[in-house]
Amino acid sequence: MDWTALYLKTSGLNVFILGTGEVATRRANKFLDHGAIVKLAGNSIDEELSKKGAELHSTDKADELVGWADLVVIASGDRDLSNHVADISKDKLLNRADFPNDGDIIVPTSFNIGDIEISIFTNGKSPLMARQLRKRIQSIITEEDILEIELQDYSRSLLKEYVPDQKDRRDYLYRIFENENIKGLIESEKMDEAKAVIYELIKRDFDDT
Repeated sequence: MDWTALYLKTSGLNVFILGTGEVATRRANKFLDHGAIVKLAGNSIDEELSKKGAELHSTDKADELVGWADLVVIASGDRDLSNHVADISKDKLLNRADFPNDGDIIVPTSFNIGDIEISIFTNGKSPLMARQLRKRIQSIITEEDILEIELQDYSRSLLKEYVPDQKDRRDYLYRIFENENIKGLIESEKMDEAKAVIYELIKRDFDDT
């Protein structure tokens, strides 16, 4: 497999999308929702995209928009124009919705549950199965899992004040995760009490070290 899973920081990223159809709109919404600056070239865009700040331009401005962009997304049915834009985007990050393997960025199917974002990539073999796997994963993640993430984040931040070694922090986080008292408080959604227990445990074990 030629692809490696990474997350790209998109806040303030300039994204040019060639096309304004269904796929282009999905891409635009994803990047806008993650803080990117998005300009599209095509016929028209829906009101939601405009409200989010997307700009619509003529395809005649494609070369200029490529120069402006950090990331170029090709999602157009115009094969000649798509190939031209791909050719002049060699020094840009490029996502091709039409021929994914000809670009260097893949936009996988992804979804959020609380602060968890999960992406699924089948190496282009089966978008249908990517959607089915998404449904299965969504069905097994519980509210308790989301609360556990919140507590782990709280615990990590607190431990950094007391424990300089990353391995030692990791080992202690496992102890917190396996603590039956804390698990019971999570099940009862008593997050403040769970945080108080964690705080006292960490203070007890590390305050005098």
